[in-house]
Amino acid sequence: MKMIKPNGALVLLMVMIIITWSPVLPVSANVQASITNKLGSGKNLSLHCQSKDDDLGQQNISNDASFSWEFSVNPWGTTLFFCVLGWESVGNYEFDAYSFARDRVRCENRCAWLVSAEGIYGLNDQTGFWEYVYSWPVP
Repeated sequence: MKMIKPNGALVLLMVMIIITWSPVLPVSANVQASITNKLGSGKNLSLHCQSKDDDLGQQNISNDASFSWEFSVNPWGTTLFFCVLGWESVGNYEFDAYSFARDRVRCENRCAWLVSAEGIYGLNDQTGFWEYVYSWPVP
């Protein structure tokens, strides 16, 4: 049986293509996520966040207080934390607190959210501005 010796340039090209198109992504530093209650008037926010692997439990956040956690992005780029929140005007509203596909650039190391009577704002670390991301459902 005759063995074929691979060409060095061809192997390098193949490695570069695999790295470029591979779903496996380098793991970044930990991401810190936080959700701050800005509902005002002493309104409490009920919050329950989790991922496929981690359940962060039920939280009750008073006005101007925050809940935060830290996690590592998985190497496949599929990390997702979602939360269900509620307060006197909104019950069981679900939103993605971290989605790698959306947030890998917008909030690479810090994903901060403000929950207000108008909706949910997310901090864009690239611009430094709070963006209106989620609106409450119309009753």
